[in-house]
Amino acid sequence: METRPLTVGVPRESFPGETRIALVPQGVPLLRTAGLEVIVEDGAGDAAGYPGEAFVEHGAELVSRDEAFGADLLLQVRTLGANPDAGREDLDRYRPGQIVVGMGEPLSAAPALADLAARGSTVFAMELIPRIARAQSMDVLSSQSTIAGYKAVLLAATRLTKIFPMLTTAAGTVAPARVFVIGAGVAGLQAIATARRLGAMVEAYDVRPAAQEEVESLGAKLVPLPLQPGDAEDASGYAKELGEAFYRRQQEHLTRMVAGVDVVVANAAIPGARAPILLTEEGVDAMAVGSVVVDLAAARGGNCALTRPDEMIVAHGVTICGPTNLPATVPFHASQLFSRNLTNFVRLVLMRDGRLEPAWDDDVVRATLVAHDGEVVHPQVRAQLEEVAVS
Repeated sequence: METRPLTVGVPRESFPGETRIALVPQGVPLLRTAGLEVIVEDGAGDAAGYPGEAFVEHGAELVSRDEAFGADLLLQVRTLGANPDAGREDLDRYRPGQIVVGMGEPLSAAPALADLAARGSTVFAMELIPRIARAQSMDVLSSQSTIAGYKAVLLAATRLTKIFPMLTTAAGTVAPARVFVIGAGVAGLQAIATARRLGAMVEAYDVRPAAQEEVESLGAKLVPLPLQPGDAEDASGYAKELGEAFYRRQQEHLTRMVAGVDVVVANAAIPGARAPILLTEEGVDAMAVGSVVVDLAAARGGNCALTRPDEMIVAHGVTICGPTNLPATVPFHASQLFSRNLTNFVRLVLMRDGRLEPAWDDDVVRATLVAHDGEVVHPQVRAQLEEVAVS
């Protein structure tokens, strides 16, 4: 009896404004050599600059949406948790025994993931990739944050009333712009590097002492604040909440720090929690007219008290941008990086001897597994469900 080949399905993303695709044509051969057939919803890659014929040339088959969702392994940029409204239209398309891999907002959208678990799918949330060496090639948050940090500075440059580099001309010398980056994580470091390439003077602030070497290696200066944050990282390497008293002192010091800068790029986020308010309205008022704030934490409420998600406003003469999905504004390369993260995840931890057989005792599998056998199994997601039930 002939064995049916295992299939990987890639549907078109339905979240409003989401232009990325979970797998690019160059990723198809990597999955085929692992023993998987690839089926892609017709038109799924158009918005990212990957036409259907490119997938066919690399060995994939173009199919309908229903057929793509019928695959053994489903790759998505946004699963139901990260696509709570439009994603509901596809809930009945998920099926028992299917493996679903993508971003799912696991620490803030537990009820939606519980609904997905009830369909019998095995769900992996890529935001939960642990910060360990062997998982770096699978880290979608890092790859997409790199894109966001780069694009944040370009967004600021187009809105700033000044230019970034110092220019010496016959008409006189133009001083370089001053950029202040709050949060020297992956996005922050890329923002620093991009601002420096554009010729700006760059300073940064981060609660982690270890950030100093990284910031200085990019030619920027880490600004010390006379505060003692203690342990600012959790066991997985992500930032954690530090308490209201600490944040109030931060706000006071940062208000003084931003008074002379032209651009603030804010990027301080806590997984599963509201982003801390670090730049108050008083701080915005202290900035010069024509200055710009780009708040990369807007999707979590924002680091600036005046941020409005997905809006651009002017307050006290300062332009405040609250983008929530900058990678989708450069979907060609954002998809390329995302695709490589997912293909590495599939090949390194989900495949075994040509079969879809996750190594259940693997650290990466345990960290990212949200649902299996009809139940939510991730401890933090289960705890969130219990909190919702109590409230």
